Amino acid sequence: MYVWPCAVVLAQYLWFHRGSLPGKAVLEIGAGVSLPGIVAAKCGAEVILSDSSELPHCLAICRESCQMNNLPQVHVVGLTWGHVSRDLLALPPQDIILASDVFFEPEDFEDILTTVYFLMQKNPKVKLWSTYQVRSADWSLEALLYKWDMKCVHIPLESFGADKEDIAESALPGRHTVEMLVISFAKDNLNYT
Repeated sequence: MYVWPCAVVLAQYLWFHRGSLPGKAVLEIGAGVSLPGIVAAKCGAEVILSDSSELPHCLAICRESCQMNNLPQVHVVGLTWGHVSRDLLALPPQDIILASDVFFEPEDFEDILTTVYFLMQKNPKVKLWSTYQVRSADWSLEALLYKWDMKCVHIPLESFGADKEDIAESALPGRHTVEMLVISFAKDNLNYT
């Protein structure tokens, strides 16, 4: 478990938007060492960290990150993408879902979007802020986004100061090609009651 290049870029995006985070309900999925979630919590968001319920050591790492950063108010839950669980059903509506490098294995893409779709049903205005490392030109979310009635906006890294090889005095993201996306429901003008 270590900080991936995408986590530093997503953390930079959060820091850039830190003024809008206080009081926001934020869920990090696939959190691992939880850098983005920790930054969101330090900026005043009400954060829940999650990783696979099938990987208790990952959940322990999330808890350890909270302890090391003096964030006892941050909750940690086990969520396995594509699975309906008590923890998933019990989650309150979220304003922002964070996902750093979760689009790693193409066979997981639909399970991830299924879980995000479920969370969007609780709050149709929720946004998924996601970073991913470009690994193959053959991998695409486009068809799955269409299937799940979602849209994606690419956020240029230079728009939030993440277009460098080193961010916040770290050696990350290095020379890795990282992209930033904001995913939401495709229809912004739906009438939600």
